[in-house]
Amino acid sequence: MRHAHTVERIRAAEAELMARLPEGTLMGRAAAGLAATCARLLADHRGRVYGSRVTVLAGSGDNGGDALHAGALLARRGAAVTAVLLAPDRAHADGLAALRSAGGRVLTEPAAGLAAFTAADLALDGIVGIGGRGGLRAGAQPYATAPRPALVVAVDVPSGVDADTGEVPGAALRADVTVVFGSHKPGLLVDPGASHAGAVQLVPIGLDLPPAALTALQHTDVAALLPRPGTESDKYRRGVVGVAAGSAKYPGAAVLAVSGALRGGAGAVRYVGTAAEEVVRRFPEVLVTEGGPAGAGRVQAWVVGPGGGDGAEQALREALAADVPVLVDADGLTELARLGPAVLAARTAPTLLTPHTGEAARLLAGVDGGPPPDAGQLAAARLRTARRLAAGYRATVLLKGSSTVVAEPTGQARVNPTGTSWLATAGSGDVLAGLAGSLLAAGLTPLDAASAAAYLHGLAGRRAAGTGADGGGAPVAASDLARELPAVWRDVRAAAPAGRAGRRDG
Repeated sequence: MRHAHTVERIRAAEAELMARLPEGTLMGRAAAGLAATCARLLADHRGRVYGSRVTVLAGSGDNGGDALHAGALLARRGAAVTAVLLAPDRAHADGLAALRSAGGRVLTEPAAGLAAFTAADLALDGIVGIGGRGGLRAGAQPYATAPRPALVVAVDVPSGVDADTGEVPGAALRADVTVVFGSHKPGLLVDPGASHAGAVQLVPIGLDLPPAALTALQHTDVAALLPRPGTESDKYRRGVVGVAAGSAKYPGAAVLAVSGALRGGAGAVRYVGTAAEEVVRRFPEVLVTEGGPAGAGRVQAWVVGPGGGDGAEQALREALAADVPVLVDADGLTELARLGPAVLAARTAPTLLTPHTGEAARLLAGVDGGPPPDAGQLAAARLRTARRLAAGYRATVLLKGSSTVVAEPTGQARVNPTGTSWLATAGSGDVLAGLAGSLLAAGLTPLDAASAAAYLHGLAGRRAAGTGADGGGAPVAASDLARELPAVWRDVRAAAPAGRAGRRDG
């Protein structure tokens, strides 16, 4: 699991460690790890470090110092290192002395600095560190738009990216690799910051940190969460998920939600709604009940809202009246935004909301009492948005998008590291809703169910499109995602160490 800590907690841990170490030790550790990463990259891309052209963009403060010390280490290995000082009168004195002692040259004139940047085999972005706020200052902005060198390596955070939130309020550099010290930073895991960070490499420097408020699951973490039948299991012990979805206008939403639910670990799927004929024709194993959730019989979780149309409000009210976890999606979210958070106040069972940013805007209007905020601004502040929604509705929130964020009312959050832009297709969210609801019915907490579902859904999107996280591939339909879920489930389970192959039920 990747753990991301806020700037405040990183700074506190650094101060505590520096008080126990000789002066300069912590910066030396960071610079050594940074230089080692740069050396590996140069060896991979040019075959050697010796003779490589390295440009160090050095701002003021310790971030620039880390970059200058790393440049000095690369210069000692034979690289031709040029330091461009963006704040010459405030450059890190020890780092600058080390670079000059190692034979590096120093530039302060802007045009010469830009020329050295664009001609480099590798450029180190040490302009602004994790404490920076706002976009790049005027003197640094040209580096965000200039022709890129072969490789850009950011020091702890790409300059112009908010390390805590991932927000990019102005011009910012884009890195091929970001080397982080001590811990991941939240803003490097969440878009738009994540799209500026490239591959993120962690360099341990000995920090003693508290539990992180933001995490990202990996294969072994998800494998440990996925349910698997025990020797005494039957379909009811494995959990029954109810799906209230579809309408005369959107019958396909019911079919897609059921397709995700069937592949999510529950023992049975019970469907209520007007699309029963279409659902049973496609999936004869589904249990069909006339009417709404109130008369459907016992389930362990409800999924309500995908394609719900005019019946969405009644289905939502009936599902929320049940003392079981409820996942609310699509038209159910529209009705919830109209009704407001008060409709959830009496619930003792968990609620999971799965909005995209447009739906999040309507939901937040229900909290704040004003017009819906701008969806684009919410997308640019994804972590903040998910946490606001979770607190306002006292529910777990899965905020869909380029970086899917899962947040709890406590502020604890996870960001999903899988996925592909090909998932932006009609019906994709219906499959995700069914999958997450099935995991709820199988006994996972809303945080775990939402996180595991997003992880598997993202992998299924990559597999269906034939792509990696960096793009490529081909368009997919939502039904392709459901077909790929068993394969990615097996892939994830195969990564689990012995004894951690999943949660047994029954």
